[in-house]
Amino acid sequence: MSKVSAQLQLPVAFLKEDKQFIAYSPVLDLSACGKTLTEARQLFGEAAILLLEELHKKGTLEEVLAGLGWGKKDTAFIPPLVIGQESY
Repeated sequence: MSKVSAQLQLPVAFLKEDKQFIAYSPVLDLSACGKTLTEARQLFGEAAILLLEELHKKGTLEEVLAGLGWGKKDTAFIPPLVIGQESY
């Protein structure tokens, strides 16, 4: 099996709920939490890498990303654009 290398820039929102920090990216519908902001950030990065590696291994990366609104240009995956965040 070949190893794939990619560089991605993912929008990640950081929230605080009680004593937990949450890192969430809507373009992957993925989150991670930690006791500190640094820990949440680190765990999110690890989770994102693991998710993408597993999807690649299973051959479902393109299908799952398309289902999350990603596009593809040549061999590059393009995440959907987050255009804002509002509070109601």
